Amino acid sequence: MTVNPIQNLKDEILKEYPRLSRDDKFKFACHPKVPCYNKCCQDINIFLTPYDIVRLKNRLNISSGEFLAKYTIMLADRSQDYPILQLKMNDTEEKECPFVTKLGCSVYEDRPWPCRMYPVGSASPKEGSDEEHFYFMMKEDVCRGFEEGNEWTIGEWLDNQEVTPYDEMGELFKEIAFHEYFRKDKKLTAKKIDFFFMAAYNIDEFKRFVNESSFLQRFDVDENSIKKIMEDDKELLKFAFQWLKFALFGDQTMSIKSNY
Repeated sequence: MTVNPIQNLKDEILKEYPRLSRDDKFKFACHPKVPCYNKCCQDINIFLTPYDIVRLKNRLNISSGEFLAKYTIMLADRSQDYPILQLKMNDTEEKECPFVTKLGCSVYEDRPWPCRMYPVGSASPKEGSDEEHFYFMMKEDVCRGFEEGNEWTIGEWLDNQEVTPYDEMGELFKEIAFHEYFRKDKKLTAKKIDFFFMAAYNIDEFKRFVNESSFLQRFDVDENSIKKIMEDDKELLKFAFQWLKFALFGDQTMSIKSNY
C-alpha cells in the first residue's frame, strides 16, 4: 500500500492500522544485506508532491518540464479536484522505480516523501472529524526490514530521514488541495487546472510566466522577494502556492498594483 501525502485517508484504512504517536517505537533497518533489498521499489504507486518534483528535477539537473514528461503520469480520473501525479515506473516485468539501481536509490538524498517516510505512514483524518493526526506502520509481506536493525521512535525516524522540509512544504500545498472551495463541491475550470499544473508542478514554466508575462507589472512584488524566488526554487514554489490561492480561489494573498 502507498499513501498519498496530500489526501485524507478513507475510513476503512483508518480502521486497518493502529494509531501511533511520535513517541511509539518500532524496529527496522534497510540495507543491501536485507534479503528484500530494492524489492520495495517495484510495482508501487508513488504519488509526487510539488516539492518532490523540485528536489528531483534539480537532483537530475533537468527542467521541470523534462522531468514531468519523462518520469510522471497524471491520474486519468478527470473527476479529481486537481491534477495528481505519480512517478512513472519502468516498462519492465518488475515495474521498478527508474531511479533504483543494484546499489540502491540513485537519488537517495532527494527521494520523494513516501520513500523517505517508509515504513511509517502519516494520516490526516477526514475533514470535520475529531480524530487527530497520527502515524501508522506499513508492514508489507515483501519487507524483511522489521526483522533486524535498531529500535526507533517514530520521531527519531522522521528526524533521521530528514522529513521536516517535505512536511513543511506539504502543509502549504494542503492549504490548496484541501481548500474550502473544494468542500463546497466547486470544480476548477480547464484554464484553472492548467494554472494549477503549471504553478504546482512545472515550476520552471511558472518562473518563465512570472518573468516574461505582465505578471510583475500587475502584481505588487518587492525587489527582495523577486530576487529570492528567482534564485531559490523552494522560495519560488512557496510563491507559486500563494499565487494559486489568488488565481484559483480569489483569496487575497496577492496585491495588485494601484496603477494597473
